[in-house]
Amino acid sequence: MISEIVIVKHPVPAAWVPKNYTLTLSVQALGTGPLSYRWFQSQDEVPGGTNADLVVKAQHSQWYVCRVNDQHCNSVFSNWVKVTVCDISKPHTKPPGRWEGEPHIAVNPTSQAVQRGDRVTLQCSAFGIPAPRFQWYRNGLPLPTKNKETLQIEKVDGDHEGCYLCSVSNTLGEKWTEPAEISIVKKLTATDKVALLIGNLNYAHHPALMAPMMDVHELANLLRQLGFRVVSLLDLTKAEMLSAIDAFLQLLDRGVYALFYYAGHGYECSGRNYLVPIDAPQPYRPENCVSVQSVMRHMQERLTALNVILLDTCRKWYNQHCALSEVRSLAPLGNTVYGYATCEDAEAFEVQDGERSSGIFTKYLNKHILRPEKITHVLEQVSEDLGRDPLVTGKQVVEIRHTLKDPRTLADPVRTTGHTTELRVRDMCWRGANELPERRTLVFPCGAEVELSFSALFSNVVIIFASVKATGRGVQDCSLSLRSNPVMEDVFSNAGCLDRIDSLLLSDTSNPDCSLRLCGLQKLQKSLVMEVDLHYTQADSKARLKESRQQDVGKPLVARCELHRRTHAAEPAGPARGERRDGGPFQSMDQKASYRQPPRHPLGRPCRPSTRKAENAWKRVSAASKNPSPRSNEPEENDENEILGCPT
Repeated sequence: MISEIVIVKHPVPAAWVPKNYTLTLSVQALGTGPLSYRWFQSQDEVPGGTNADLVVKAQHSQWYVCRVNDQHCNSVFSNWVKVTVCDISKPHTKPPGRWEGEPHIAVNPTSQAVQRGDRVTLQCSAFGIPAPRFQWYRNGLPLPTKNKETLQIEKVDGDHEGCYLCSVSNTLGEKWTEPAEISIVKKLTATDKVALLIGNLNYAHHPALMAPMMDVHELANLLRQLGFRVVSLLDLTKAEMLSAIDAFLQLLDRGVYALFYYAGHGYECSGRNYLVPIDAPQPYRPENCVSVQSVMRHMQERLTALNVILLDTCRKWYNQHCALSEVRSLAPLGNTVYGYATCEDAEAFEVQDGERSSGIFTKYLNKHILRPEKITHVLEQVSEDLGRDPLVTGKQVVEIRHTLKDPRTLADPVRTTGHTTELRVRDMCWRGANELPERRTLVFPCGAEVELSFSALFSNVVIIFASVKATGRGVQDCSLSLRSNPVMEDVFSNAGCLDRIDSLLLSDTSNPDCSLRLCGLQKLQKSLVMEVDLHYTQADSKARLKESRQQDVGKPLVARCELHRRTHAAEPAGPARGERRDGGPFQSMDQKASYRQPPRHPLGRPCRPSTRKAENAWKRVSAASKNPSPRSNEPEENDENEILGCPT
């Protein structure tokens, strides 16, 4: 005869049941006389829970227990059982309609590419009644003690690489997760980072632009924050563009991250992109411009780790009566990224908002470029933001092309181990292009002292400040004027440019007595001499007098690179197959290209977009002769007839 209560069947735990799923918890007990039951949820009684079976509609995870009593006031408790509820909304994670408790995997582990020493977590979640058992496997072998829903590896090393699976089973069956790969990736680094930024705005024969000046200035500052050595140049002729690109290419080597940015007029012809220099004639032909595909091919030949070309320019098709050049495919090196401001046969726009002008593409590029994400992901964010801008909706869409095989970012660190010699060469050349003269103090016969200081807005634009620091005895009412020898044109003298230039001045040059802005330093072929005129009043005689001093300040900024010595022989009237420019990388350059001050560009109304298209007067051929190249996600072919003449 049974004199005490014995529970012969405890309730079965239910792990990971769907929300609102109805299940039954049961208990079986033996004792003397009739038995009574009372179910508890945590510490509270379950309303109506007075039977051996408890029907539960799972809303959230809870612990349950049942107390069994007999008529002699004896009682005993069952084992605690947990009902775990998973609120998963995705349809494929829910169990089938006639689910009877067999294991159902709701969350599979995901593959991860990590760096050595990282922590890795693999997650497997499953429904099941009774509660499923978990067993993890690596490369087909069970992992002892790894029998929970979560597999965590604190510090990954080579022994942890492989294919992981989890077996989920209960008395009703067994299921396996999808495989998940854990791989260790080598930390991506650059041996160096170099960038060339060119902005053309003051065109001799085409409409002037407003935005490239600010766009180049802001992008240069952001790239320096990312560790790039940056040279930024404004208003270049074709010969000067090719010379600057040649100098840029010589700094590229194995492992270097290279970035080339251009803002200005441009166009596309027969699938090839061209950049329009400021001296391009009207009408222009491909031989008057710079081939983007040629630049890219030469960048690839340097075996760099990453090549990025960003073009904030139009890509309108011009079907001209001109000979088409041979093309050759780019090498499949998996390191190239193109970011176009707009798609084929479309224009790129710049917008003026009050006193600020910017290209729409570069505006959003500068917003995202500091993100430590794969460069293609950064450009995708730029594309999404531009696509939501109502000013260019239906007019401009970013196009991204790449062959990137590694998740490289512009924020990757520079690691120079084993590359110190090449780094010293790059450092010496690139530093020279951004090196300013030191402050100078000039002492005049009257005893006055004048300080000259220098500020770089771009690598080919310098501002010289002159300030009176001390006056001699009897010297009053001093004023200064500055001149340069040779005389250098200020191409930013129109009112709109002056406002934007003034906004770029550095705060540490506050309140100078005189300043002079010199542009086009790439044209400088000899040392720059500053002529300072001091005008003052002699206290005793009240006479207004003038004294002058000269100061040789050498070759500032990009003038040190002597781009004028990099020769490119005059182009033939039309492209000729296989023909190269003569001359080595440091020979004299033909500078016969004319330049004239363009008319002032109208400012227009705030936030009114204007195009970056240079109009071309060449007669259009019939639609039947158009031959657009197919779109793809690969960088375009190279123009074999646009040879840069640089060492490879």
